[in-house]
Amino acid sequence: MIKQSRCGCRRAIGVRLTLKIVEAALTRTIKTRPPVKKEQPLIYHQPARETAFDRPRDFLGNRFVYAVISARAGGLSLGVNMNPDQRCNFDCVYCEVDRRTPARETKLVVDAMAQELRRAIIAVQQGQLRTRPWYQSLPEELLKLRHVALSGDGEPTLAANFIEAVQAVVRVRALGGFFKIVLITNGTGLDQPQVLRGLEYLTNSDEIWIKLDGGTQAFIDQVNRSDVPLEKILANILLIGRQRPVIIQSLFPAIQGEEPPFDEIKEYAQRLKELKDAGAQISLVQIYSAARPGVNAGCGHLPLRVLSQIVQTVRQTAGIRAEVF
Repeated sequence: MIKQSRCGCRRAIGVRLTLKIVEAALTRTIKTRPPVKKEQPLIYHQPARETAFDRPRDFLGNRFVYAVISARAGGLSLGVNMNPDQRCNFDCVYCEVDRRTPARETKLVVDAMAQELRRAIIAVQQGQLRTRPWYQSLPEELLKLRHVALSGDGEPTLAANFIEAVQAVVRVRALGGFFKIVLITNGTGLDQPQVLRGLEYLTNSDEIWIKLDGGTQAFIDQVNRSDVPLEKILANILLIGRQRPVIIQSLFPAIQGEEPPFDEIKEYAQRLKELKDAGAQISLVQIYSAARPGVNAGCGHLPLRVLSQIVQTVRQTAGIRAEVF
């Protein structure tokens, strides 16, 4: 288990405070829209403000590698689209991927991805992002590369060439300087033999972020809309969490303007406690809400008040570090 020194904790707190200040400085009010007619439904997914963290992914002219300013990463994240074919076994209400539009690619081409990743890292190191309009006004703190994420338009562990992709990213790191690798997953494929073999290439400095968006099957069915049972997701979190520390990422959206019931939040916190008691090493729980423009018009962002209540419930019930992002 990775231990963090007291000074490391102070640095982490300082970074979070800095990012909150930066985000506040970047927040601007969008021009007032015309009054909405009564017969028109409210579009919950349109944010009332725009921040550095609400922007869609920027593919930088690439096929597989994109950039995004991520609150959870603490700045710039370079992502690898492991599923350009949009394959996923979840159909989350808050998903930003429009699967009504045909995918531009049918498969991750590993060699091409590795070349794109090398070029993107060089561009970041040389400050070339500043030549693109969106990045010109961002502070230097947000343009530092925080990690390379294995993520994309679907569930990365479903990629047929998962092992090859992980190996390629590790080789890029070996040739171009160290960076953290983060696997962002819904957890459903973590028990597959090829995925477990791929995870062996990750170091103790790398991270696995596993999705858990509720504590009951009924709520998971409503939010994630998947045939994969909650029991399997929890079992896979436990499987990996017993081997290495994991981070739980939990997105709670407003659905048709309604916040999640408090009883559901208590059940969610109880599931986390059960995982911890069974031996899962959960280093952090990331609580956040829908921010980037999604496909579902009835899905929106929860107020900070509600997200903070969820964090407090997790801390008090499970005794696990939790933060709002």
